[in-house]
Amino acid sequence: MNRPDFSSEDVAVVSGQGAPVWEDAATRNPAQSPAPELLTANRQSWGRYPSVAHAGVAELSRRQPLPDLAALGPSLLPHGLGRSYGDSCLNEGGVLLDTTSLNRFIAFDATTGLLRCESGVSLAQILDLGVPRGWFLPTTPGTKFVTVGGAIANDIHGKNHHVAGAFGRHVTCFELLRSDGQRYLCSPNENVDLYRATIGGMGLTGLILWAEVQLRPISGPYVDMESIRFGSLAEFFEVSEESDRACEYTMAWIDCMAAGAQVGRGLFMRGNHAWQPRIPGRTGTPRRLLSLPIDLPNWVLNGASVRAFNALHYHAQLLKRVRKTIPYDPFFYPLDSIGDWNKMYGRRGFLQHQCVLPRETALQSLRSILETGAKSGEGSFLAVLKTFGDVKSPGLMSFPRPGVTLALDFAFKGEKTLRLLDRIDEIVVDHGGAVYPAKDARMSPKTFEASFPRWRDFAGFIDPNFSSSFWRRVTG
Repeated sequence: MNRPDFSSEDVAVVSGQGAPVWEDAATRNPAQSPAPELLTANRQSWGRYPSVAHAGVAELSRRQPLPDLAALGPSLLPHGLGRSYGDSCLNEGGVLLDTTSLNRFIAFDATTGLLRCESGVSLAQILDLGVPRGWFLPTTPGTKFVTVGGAIANDIHGKNHHVAGAFGRHVTCFELLRSDGQRYLCSPNENVDLYRATIGGMGLTGLILWAEVQLRPISGPYVDMESIRFGSLAEFFEVSEESDRACEYTMAWIDCMAAGAQVGRGLFMRGNHAWQPRIPGRTGTPRRLLSLPIDLPNWVLNGASVRAFNALHYHAQLLKRVRKTIPYDPFFYPLDSIGDWNKMYGRRGFLQHQCVLPRETALQSLRSILETGAKSGEGSFLAVLKTFGDVKSPGLMSFPRPGVTLALDFAFKGEKTLRLLDRIDEIVVDHGGAVYPAKDARMSPKTFEASFPRWRDFAGFIDPNFSSSFWRRVTG
């Protein structure tokens, strides 16, 4: 395959280091390297449920040759910044491969926006590099604290799925290390089956060493955004159809506790990158405003407080439409401004349920889901609604598909919460929808098979030494 023609000057501007240490010795067999000492430090998912114990954590370092993966144990799983909500980033009883030290840029072509970096590089690092040079992520989730390896493994999506699709579409190639020591260069033209299995493959096909990602051009760090208040699910679909034609980024917050004719009311946010490279007296530099120092008591988020918050947030916007130009950070990553925001749910953590529903049944199924949640008294504190487009992902196990996606957050209250989510699963499956593995901590094998009927085809590409708590739970 053709390699990008990066000059030494480009590499020096980005990293000053050149290629990773294992590329300097590409002829070595990684299996000859000794296994690193396993750390007893544990890892959690962002939802903090379930709580599991691992056999150890192997910290991969760019200062050392890659270890013999097979010598680390029979059950391995790459682990980045841990922003998956459930147990797809956990490996109970097994070993986690900590990739966060594999965080160097290898090369960047500032004229084309093609970036090559190690798999532990975060989206935040890419933004710090790219935005001042006129480049932005091709698509991004609601947090920038995700590694490139994690973005590929979960085939992340964002507010612009209707025009850009999922992250995997913009990954031109990557190198995959398997536990037998074999390394594969994967792209749309080389080792295509592994390429497709790894995108959305939840880290189960091997360890991604580095990847190339095509960034998109922007004029500056600002977004022209508009917030539109809508009064029902039917109105949401009207605003969404209009917005998807005119705007690159669209999504809605909804009041999940509203009832009757107002079910699904909320605030629709849409935007495009602004043409201004700078605005006098303003800065586009991201900033963190505060951090939660402690876990909030479990009683803080209850049905009454969630209902009050939802109503207050909905009515806080007095006008039907509000337009303004703002830095990209609060538009794309409002929660990133709050350090450890997951502590608001208390020590027991929270469960997120994200599903996608076919367009033809979306209005009926969304109403059923929201009414079920409201009747349970466990209203969702954060509820996001968004349409997916027809842009197909190369990933064999990719979650996004044409339709409407709904994400709900519930403080974990034991069996009561689990039963509620089981009922929501039934609605999703009955209407031909699917549940997102990266946000899941409890779906049944039946729900998983209905969501991903080709999972057995994917299973043939899993590395024999790789596994996860999620995979064992949903496949037995």
